[in-house]
Amino acid sequence: MKVGNKVYLSIGSNIGDRESNIAQAISAIEVPRENYNLSSASFYLTEPLYNLNQEYFINTVVGLDSDLNPFQLLDFIKSIEHMLGRRKTLKRNMPRTIDIDILVHGSSVIETKELAIPHPGLINRKFVLIPFDEIAPDFKIPYVNLTVNELLVRCSDTSLVKMYELGNKA
Repeated sequence: MKVGNKVYLSIGSNIGDRESNIAQAISAIEVPRENYNLSSASFYLTEPLYNLNQEYFINTVVGLDSDLNPFQLLDFIKSIEHMLGRRKTLKRNMPRTIDIDILVHGSSVIETKELAIPHPGLINRKFVLIPFDEIAPDFKIPYVNLTVNELLVRCSDTSLVKMYELGNKA
């Protein structure tokens, strides 16, 4: 079996049953393939950035081995978002039932209108770096050439990111 590339995804939700939305997204990611070697960080309660007039998010990061190329993976996660009720919107930083972002895809460096890898916001977002650091602190981010832990230590984001207790409806 082809092992594929190590992929890390950020998953977040701040509408509806946020816990369930994220759990369903993780399950949908696992379903189509076996031996994905999926690892998931804890869930974190995080305050919204940029648009502060919305509910807090629950966020996590998952890592997996994937034989999909970056654009196939993008299509796959967009189909999961659609299945879980995410509606297309032209406005950025708005509330959403589910948001799945490709953080890294192996050693790929891509910058197109549809996709940027590594994710351009990765280095400035504690809500991504803290769960990412939990599962892959020594992973070196392509192009940036720093580990997740090194990025977390250097991150200037001061927003609230705290461990989320499952079952807590805060």
